[in-house]
Amino acid sequence: MDSVLQIQLELAKKASRTMLKISTEQKNQALTSISYALKKHVDEIIAANQIDIDNAKANGMSSAMVDRLLLTQQRIENIAEDVLKLTTLSDPVGQVIREIHRPNGLLIKQVRVPIGVFGIIYESRPNVTVDIACLCIKSGNVCVLKGGKEALCSNQILTRIMQEATRHILPVGTITLIENTDRSMVSQLITANEYVDVVVPRGGKGLIEHVIHNATVPVIETGAGNCHLYIDKDANMHKAIAISVNAKIQRPSVCNAIETILVHKDIAKEYLVAMVKAFDGKVEIRGDERVCGMISCQKATQEDYATEYDDYIVAVKIVDSIDEVIDHIYKYSTKHSECIVTENQEAATLFLNSLDSVCVYHNASTRFSDGGEFGFGAELGISTQKLHARGPLALLEMTSFQYRIYGQGQIRE
Repeated sequence: MDSVLQIQLELAKKASRTMLKISTEQKNQALTSISYALKKHVDEIIAANQIDIDNAKANGMSSAMVDRLLLTQQRIENIAEDVLKLTTLSDPVGQVIREIHRPNGLLIKQVRVPIGVFGIIYESRPNVTVDIACLCIKSGNVCVLKGGKEALCSNQILTRIMQEATRHILPVGTITLIENTDRSMVSQLITANEYVDVVVPRGGKGLIEHVIHNATVPVIETGAGNCHLYIDKDANMHKAIAISVNAKIQRPSVCNAIETILVHKDIAKEYLVAMVKAFDGKVEIRGDERVCGMISCQKATQEDYATEYDDYIVAVKIVDSIDEVIDHIYKYSTKHSECIVTENQEAATLFLNSLDSVCVYHNASTRFSDGGEFGFGAELGISTQKLHARGPLALLEMTSFQYRIYGQGQIRE
């Protein structure tokens, strides 16, 4: 193992033992200090971020991905406010999940405890650096961060600010950034079972699959977002257009933005014409043969329906029935978020009951698939797996539990 990484991991593991005993008051003090420090150092953060932005543009990064990387004064202030909101949330650590009173007098308590050391591997978005670190603090965990090289300067300054803001409150090693951009660092991190308790990959399909297939450390899988919007024959057109625009255009580079629109044949012409007008030339449309016969667009391939664009591109397909919609989603979805727009309650119930994606919507934008929007506070990611944590990976999902058994000298016969 790389010598610098080993030292970092040793410190992180040691810090995790101390974090078990950190009080809620200390956690909130640390978070308040981070929030204040981020606002105080806005100019430094923007200057470092500009280096990443310039490099990204020079390397031909798409405008949507550059936006994902960008930190403005407003975004930094929003991040700082989100950190402060964490102080208002209940501390999950120490919560008693259940109590069991045994006939022999034993009292058994199932109590929430931190998981320990989180290894987080992510791409592009530097705000994730702050989100992860602060969620880990609030849940009593330690984080080892491996961000993408495209955001290195931003991640460095953000980490330094958080470390400095909490150095008199939290143990050394609570927040760690792996600055070495060599690709081997990921492999070393995800196999460091002696030091790391769980790995969470956040990013594109390639990154997630690499971690899942190569990690020896337990993995919480966060999913790529090939999300679907179905416009049913009984859809309210105003709702359909508003949701389409919000779910595709508001922020196309995030995982809860839609990538495919499925529209029922009975309403297709009316919807497609209105959709083109609403998109106002901002979105490249790739449609099947029937779509191309109704509006001007590029012919879609099967690959288009399987792609998470993270960009101003959408694949569109006309369908004959809701059963065809469900089959299409099972074939192509990453099981993140799917939505039906309809005034037909029977159709909506069938849609919601038939799919096994993490989030299924009726008449609401998929952009709400977010820990903050669900009222959980910030999130580590959207978990698409079915074990331990599913959906927004928030404070409760970042804890495990232990059994604490209280006796008066009982022995087992």
